[in-house]
This record gives sequence, structure tokens and C-alpha cells, in this order.
Amino acid sequence: MKGLTCFKAYDIRGKVPEDLNEDLIYKIGLSFVTELMAKSVVVGYDIRLESVSLAKALHRGLTVAGADVIDIGLCGTEEVYFATSHFGSDGGIMITASHNPKGYNGLKLVAKGSKPISGDSGLKDIEKRLLADDFRIKNYSAKVILQPSKVSYIEHLLTHVNLQSLKPLKIVLNAGNGSAAVVMKQLADKLPFECIFIHDRADGNFPNGVPNPLLPENRLSTSTAVLGNNADFGVAWDGDFDRCFLFDSNGNFIEGYYLVGLLAETLLVKNLGQKIIHDPRLTWNTIEQVKQAGGVAVQSKTGHAFIKERMRLEDAIYGGEMSAHHYFKDFFYCDSGMIPWLLIAELISKTGKSLAQLVDKRMKAYPCSGEINYKVNDVAQVLDKIMFFYKHKAPVVDKTDGISLDFGNWRMNIRASNTEPLLRLNIESRGDRQLVLDKLKEVELLIGS
Repeated sequence: MKGLTCFKAYDIRGKVPEDLNEDLIYKIGLSFVTELMAKSVVVGYDIRLESVSLAKALHRGLTVAGADVIDIGLCGTEEVYFATSHFGSDGGIMITASHNPKGYNGLKLVAKGSKPISGDSGLKDIEKRLLADDFRIKNYSAKVILQPSKVSYIEHLLTHVNLQSLKPLKIVLNAGNGSAAVVMKQLADKLPFECIFIHDRADGNFPNGVPNPLLPENRLSTSTAVLGNNADFGVAWDGDFDRCFLFDSNGNFIEGYYLVGLLAETLLVKNLGQKIIHDPRLTWNTIEQVKQAGGVAVQSKTGHAFIKERMRLEDAIYGGEMSAHHYFKDFFYCDSGMIPWLLIAELISKTGKSLAQLVDKRMKAYPCSGEINYKVNDVAQVLDKIMFFYKHKAPVVDKTDGISLDFGNWRMNIRASNTEPLLRLNIESRGDRQLVLDKLKEVELLIGS
């Protein structure tokens, strides 16, 4: 039986209506409830133009199958994670395509306790049931309960920092016309910071570009606002704000890689000896920083569902990906785009150091390329070419996710994206920035040849 193109490794995502439409969403709702035997399901959605109509179709599927819907409305993905556990629901579904371009949408699914549903933990079963039209359909519709209040969620976020330790910092907050605007303003009302809001009107037309600060062209507005307001640091989010990106007081973008180590070190102060989960794309700095802080670094396959599953298995206090996903045991082992910047603000307040001072040493010790994306016709052929080219150098090979090659003084990871038709490359070295640039050119020649 042929599968559906929108079912990915750890979520459902595709173009609307070619890959994903209201009829399919309705059937996903039927399949979700039947597979999980759910009695109640939390549903939220982001600012994309199709999200409201898709949410209504999903409501129909869930309720016809007999599950009550707790509708939290326009929100970020982490609010669905929070609400699923907070309300004791049997599952949660967020309608979002995160950072994908306009015209895409999708679903992120969790089970009871906000446990992720991925290809390895139920997503394939939901797809199989859908394809077989194997649904539980009741003769009546369950109810939709509106729960738009963010009060409990905001209160929970604030438990992650000591409010008394916070200083009156000046911070730029860029919602990117995404879902973060309401939350960042409600948080700001509870904090002693002077907040400068930019692109804070939710708009699925993305008038200032798709909210994806990993793209260099999308960083200028935050950087300019930080410099223009003489701010202590800046924060920018993607569309569903499950990722946050930081800028120092000089307007410089800080790679998420270095924040993983910094947050791990910060959390280990009160959790000595605990485990930290990281992805395989960039690793050396994280492993060293975790070890120096008295923790244990554990590698996991890339992707939010895989990281969360490994965190639960290892009972880790924190997990981080260089792509700016940060996961917390005290947030149901889920990722949050709000907790990281609060922790960084607390760290700056306590130490008196700027963000640049907190990461500068680590950036010099382990310079990296940042993640670079390439469109290729044949991913497998490119990977084979790279393996053949470097075989004689006898690198240490790790295939946890894509291919990681370790040459001692530099390493690389190259992998196919799980969400887009792209090949993703990361390179790092031990203190040699020029070596990173040289190897980047070398690998790019192989990709392009």
C-alpha cells in the first residue's frame, strides 16, 4: 500500500492542498482518535493562512470519532505540549509547518503526557489506519471546548527562572509576524525587562519574510533593532516559536550550537552528574562543556521526536539541537522557544557578563560553519561520492544521522533533511576557523560536481 508523501520521519507536513487538505486532515483526526483510543485531544494552530480551516476539519474528525476537543486556538507548538499534560488529555495536535515557506502546513502529534508520536512510535500506525479507512466512527459528535487562556502556561514558564535574580535588561523580541507575539507580550508584563517588540503582528502572509532566523537574510531586522536600541541582546523566533535564536549586544547572530553547551552548563549547576542529550551535527563543544560541568553527554538522532524519546529513556534534564531546539525535563521533556531566552537573561543578570562574553571562548575553541543547505538531485549519490573521496583519510564514521566523519582536527556531518528536499551540511574544527572555511569549499566542490 502506497504511503502518503506528507507523513515524514517525525511529523506530518506538506503543501496545501497538493499534499495536505481538509479531507485528509479530517481522516487523520479519525485515525488519531481510533489508534490512541482518545477521549480528549488538545488542538492548537499557528498563523498560517490555512490553519483555521484545517483546524475545523480536524475538529470534525476528532469529535466524530468520539473525542472531546480542547481548542486552545492560535498558539505556539509548545503550548499544545503544555496543555496536553496540563489538562490530562489523551493527545495533542498542533497545526503548523514551523519554518517552511508560505503554502506549507502540517501536524505535530503527541500522546498522553506530551509523549512524541513519530515514525518509530505510532505515526506509521496512524497512516496505515488512515489508508485502510479503519476508523472508529460514533453516531454522535463529541464537544469542542474553548480554552484560549495562556495564564497557566505563562505561570509555568516563569517557574524556570528566579524572578528576584533578574536585572532590568533591555531586550529586543522579534516574533517574525508569527505566533510568538501574544506570549512574549504577556511574559514581558511579568518581567523587569525593557522589551522592544518588532514584527509583532501575527500575519500568515509573512510581510517581513518567512520567520526562519536560520536564514541569514532574515536576521538583519533583529540585528538592526539590537544595535539601534543599544539592547543587551535580541531574540527571534520561527513561526510556531518552538525555536528561539539569540543575538548579542553587537547584533551578532549566535549559532544555536554554542547555546546548547551554555544552557547545559547552566542547568548542570543544580543537577550535577545528570545527562544531556545532543544531536550529531555539531558535537565537540557540547561534549566538552558538558563534561567540564560535571554532566554526561549522550548523542541522539536529529529531530524533536527522537530527542524527546531519548531524553525520557535516559531521564536527561536537558536536550539541545544546534538548529535551536531546546528540550527540558521540567517541561514534559518537550522543546520550548521561551524557556531558553529566559534562562539566558537570568544568567546574564547573575554573572554580569554579556551574551558575547558567555559564548566567545567556546566559539573560538570550536569554530563551525553553521548549517548550510543544498538542493541536489540524488542525495544517495552525493553521499557516496563524499564517502569515496575521504575514504583514504580513514575518518571515524558515525551513521547515527546521515554521515558524520571525524578527522581528528575537523569533523563534518551531512544528512538529508527530514522536512524539506535538502541536503544539510555542518563542519567544525578544533580552534581553526580557516580550516572550517577550507573544508567547506572542498565539500561544496564534491556536492556540486
